[in-house]
Order: sequence, then structure tokens, then C-alpha cells
Amino acid sequence: MPMTKLTLSADRELIEKAKNLAEQEGTSLSSMFSRFLLAVMREKEKTAKPGPLTRKATGLVSLPEGKSDREMIEEALLERHAR
Repeated sequence: MPMTKLTLSADRELIEKAKNLAEQEGTSLSSMFSRFLLAVMREKEKTAKPGPLTRKATGLVSLPEGKSDREMIEEALLERHAR
């Protein structure tokens, strides 16, 4: 992916700390900033609102008392793959 130059402004002390951190990590400030943005975007995607089909299906099925969704999945997989 082609790189584009970006100019940012921040507190002088924060910039020095960021430069020191980048140096300690053996990376550049630009690379560290890019990784930070990618991590923030990935986290945002995780918390994205469900689509219309998912919203429609929500509440159609109830789990048995005392069983988590994880336990139900484990049981289904064991049942399906048991020999």
C-alpha cells in the first residue's frame, strides 16, 4: 500500500515519550501510529451493530436454564463428531 505523508500536532512531551517508546520497540513513530490506528479500527469492527437479519433473528431461540451458548455449541460439536 503506498504511503502518504501526514503531519500531526501534539504536546511536545507526549511526542518525546512516543519517540522514546518507538525507539525502545525498534520501530518508527509512523509505524507505531499506523498499528495503533489499525488496532482501533479492528476494535470498532468488533463492536459494530449487527445486521438486519441478525437483529430479526435475535430472541427467536432461548437457551435452556443454566446453559451458556458456549456449552450448547460444545455439546452440538461433540454430538456431531462423536464416533
